[in-house]
Amino acid sequence: MASAEELGKVPLFEHLRRDQLNWLVEHGEDYFAQAGEYLFHEGDDSTYFYVVIDGEVQITKQAGDGEIILNTHHAGGFSGEVPMLSGTPYIASARAVTETKVLRFNGQAFREMFAICPLVVSKLFQALQWRIQKTESLARQREKMSALGVLSAGLAHELNNPAAAARRATDQLRDSFGQVQPLLVKISRALDEEQLDDLLGMQRTIAEKLRDPEPLDALTQSDREEELSDWLDSHTVEEAYDIAPLFVSAGVSTDLLEQLYDLIGDDDLFADGVRWLNASLTTGTLLNEVERSAGRISDLVKAVKSYSYMDQAPQQDIDVHAGIEDTLMILAHKLRQAKITVKREYDRNIPHILAHGSELNQVWTNLIDNAIDALGDNGTITIRTWEDGKDIWVELGDNGPGIPEDIQSRIFEPFFTTKDVGKGTGLGLDIAHRIIVDHHRGEIRLLSKPGDTRFQIRLPIEQQEEKK
Repeated sequence: MASAEELGKVPLFEHLRRDQLNWLVEHGEDYFAQAGEYLFHEGDDSTYFYVVIDGEVQITKQAGDGEIILNTHHAGGFSGEVPMLSGTPYIASARAVTETKVLRFNGQAFREMFAICPLVVSKLFQALQWRIQKTESLARQREKMSALGVLSAGLAHELNNPAAAARRATDQLRDSFGQVQPLLVKISRALDEEQLDDLLGMQRTIAEKLRDPEPLDALTQSDREEELSDWLDSHTVEEAYDIAPLFVSAGVSTDLLEQLYDLIGDDDLFADGVRWLNASLTTGTLLNEVERSAGRISDLVKAVKSYSYMDQAPQQDIDVHAGIEDTLMILAHKLRQAKITVKREYDRNIPHILAHGSELNQVWTNLIDNAIDALGDNGTITIRTWEDGKDIWVELGDNGPGIPEDIQSRIFEPFFTTKDVGKGTGLGLDIAHRIIVDHHRGEIRLLSKPGDTRFQIRLPIEQQEEKK
């Protein structure tokens, strides 16, 4: 059984009189927990306030499929005061790490303690303030890591697509190059210099056309492919059905093939000429694919660097459109997966502002990601910008179900969330509010009804530059 001497060594009780310590011993209850045993679980009704006499207790909170450690109490530590004070269930779980001895007080004894030992009240509230700050800090860090996870996953998908396309194109290029050279050598032996120049000129013209092909509807494309395929078949060209689609995309007609036939003359050599032209056009197409893929990867790398404002001062001259576009590029995979359309209504004449670029991008990320979650499988996100002389405005809206009117006043509160357990910390909009209001002297407000939810952000054009 705990003694007055033991309690006198506990920081929470160390300045109490002997009679007060005796009262705590009489009204407390000793409890011995084995290693791994839970003293209480998150969500359980609050029944006791615990003081660790000997051993170690870990405080954890559920986070998705796992849990995060909020604190570890050794001898002298205490837990359970918040739900006991508020009359709410436990907001976290407590697990004994080693064999642990605790002194616990039921609700009545806990309340009477305030009258018998008023000094304890002051110490409890000092600890409570520190714990709230620590819990909020941990939750904010988790919110940032969660946002980073969303961006990383999206970026991985975005980078994987062009990288995979470039890899496929490179593999196919080996086969195409392997065909082009021997066929050209074979054809060149049968042609004079002028004929060979004409053949190479024809190939260059067709290849240039293929870089910017004529857009065709499906029916026209199919008709032209069938016409070319039949013509090639009639001239004993094998695999005509496979060759026709690329030729149609390159604008090759039966008239042009007639010119090629007249240039080469020989039926067998003509078939080689068609295969050479197909291989060379395929090579050009694959090189274009590699170029596009490399360009896409380069654009994504630039977007990430711009998004994070790497190697730049805390405040920069910001084009808000560029930041929004960088964010949309990084979230492109999630937008495509949800079949969401983004509608842009930008005023391209709005001025740049001096701002924290990476912080504003965090705001755009939180708002766009929330809109994606709200829309579900499909919908439209509309982004508008304008200025009124003193401020620039950014409006991000969606045509989802909206935010119920009775909770709209609470959406910027810390830890308030409408998402399912494990899907949100309730800090995304709180962080956005702090960035806009506290760091940029701006304003963020919500307008919402079913089918029309809009977040409007006001940012002063003239910002106060931070002191060096």
